Amino acid sequence: MTTIDEIRDNFEILDEWDDRYRYVIELGRTLEPMPEAEHSAANKVNGCVSQVWLQKLVERDGGAPILKYRGDSDAHIVRGLVAIVLALYSGRTPQQILATDAIAVFDEFGFRDHLTPQRSNGLRSMVERIKTDAKEALAEAT
Repeated sequence: MTTIDEIRDNFEILDEWDDRYRYVIELGRTLEPMPEAEHSAANKVNGCVSQVWLQKLVERDGGAPILKYRGDSDAHIVRGLVAIVLALYSGRTPQQILATDAIAVFDEFGFRDHLTPQRSNGLRSMVERIKTDAKEALAEAT
């Protein structure tokens, strides 16, 4: 999986938004396949214009739980946005997730100016879903 730092570096190299869009779509192609059975109502992210699913996997290693995700979408560009969200959050502890400001990262990438309001709302919905999962995991751990 591509790291958020690699994505950041690649965004800095790509000056044109057409190239950045192509890169985001390419990121979507690198997502681990999500089993069809996981395209369920429970995994569906509400608030997205396109269909988006996030499957949460919790790993416990004696210490804090680690939240890992698989994601998918029926739209190419959104699959790429899912890949960016997963690069930012998947494989992290609840504390790390809650301490990460995704909106600042999205602003750094210029998404506010180059995504439709519906896509921006969908990104926020994905982030809110993951942060809610993190809060629930923290509550269960105490």
